[in-house]
Amino acid sequence: MDNLKSTYREGEETTKETMRKADGDESLADKIGNAGDDLRKEAGNLGDDLRSGANDMGNDARSSTRGDDLDDRVGNAGDDLRGDQRGV
Repeated sequence: MDNLKSTYREGEETTKETMRKADGDESLADKIGNAGDDLRKEAGNLGDDLRSGANDMGNDARSSTRGDDLDDRVGNAGDDLRGDQRGV
């Protein structure tokens, strides 16, 4: 999905730049507009990358629990507690 959004942003930016150049004269306002479009595109792509990285970290944290289901982890914890009490 992020690649699709990035491609869309790139196409949108290119279209705007082309429209600004259509009159044959690239004014200072055109250059500022192009720079602003480029900054917005890069900020959007950076936001997508950060969100994707955060999601990956969350997925890694969830999958690092020995691959057991929640039920298995609770059962194992119960077994461990009962085992500790027997030794007392």
